[in-house]
Amino acid sequence: MIHPTALIDPSAVIGADVSIGAYSVVGAEVEIGDGTVIGPHVVIEGPTRIGRDNRIAQFASLGGAPQDKKWKGERTELVIGDRNLIREFTTLNRGTGDGGGITRIGNDNWVLAYVHIAHDCQIGNNVVFSNYSALAGHVTIGDWTILSGYSGVHQFCKVGAHAFIGMGCLVGHDVPPFVMMANEQHGRPRGINSEGLKRRGFDAPRIAAIKRAYRTLYMAGLSLPEAREKLAEQARESDDVRAMLEFLDHSERALAR
Repeated sequence: MIHPTALIDPSAVIGADVSIGAYSVVGAEVEIGDGTVIGPHVVIEGPTRIGRDNRIAQFASLGGAPQDKKWKGERTELVIGDRNLIREFTTLNRGTGDGGGITRIGNDNWVLAYVHIAHDCQIGNNVVFSNYSALAGHVTIGDWTILSGYSGVHQFCKVGAHAFIGMGCLVGHDVPPFVMMANEQHGRPRGINSEGLKRRGFDAPRIAAIKRAYRTLYMAGLSLPEAREKLAEQARESDDVRAMLEFLDHSERALAR
């Protein structure tokens, strides 16, 4: 059902069984997949592509221009996958030409109230953004990561899969997979996200291997090259440690240590 007060640009492509609430605005070059539910007073600017079965609450703002002074009006996009929950007063901006041109949100994510996802961010699947968490531009967030309320991530940082960012934590460096960041003004690693891994079916041997890798990286008093050498040995017996090692090799900012 499309409410009669909703404003839909003639060029917008609306899938089957899409619901659009009162006074919502869908702009030009917007695509909305089948079964998506859009509440009242939502604004979606294009170019934006939204997949199937998403739920978008009132007063969300999707596809707005990037908040980047280098952006000169070039054509860029916001791409959202399937089955995401996007709550009230969220802002998800399009990419920039210098940043690859696309802000991308994966599948099955929870983007809760007042969250901001800036230009050129790349978000995986099954990520939880708690209320008031925010990403600066060009941030990459791996699958199954949880960002607690009022947390923030600095531009160009990478956060690996299954990480946990504590409430109010400000992340200014790359966070390896599985690591839990403490609630301090400048976040510091405080163990691994054991509880989250258990909920996702990681068995005791897998978690033990990840804990061993964490101790090697953060508690053994080794330099980063020395720790990497030890992790390479451990990675022969653990795919999860191999994922941590690959993350280190692709880190572009200083590692959170």
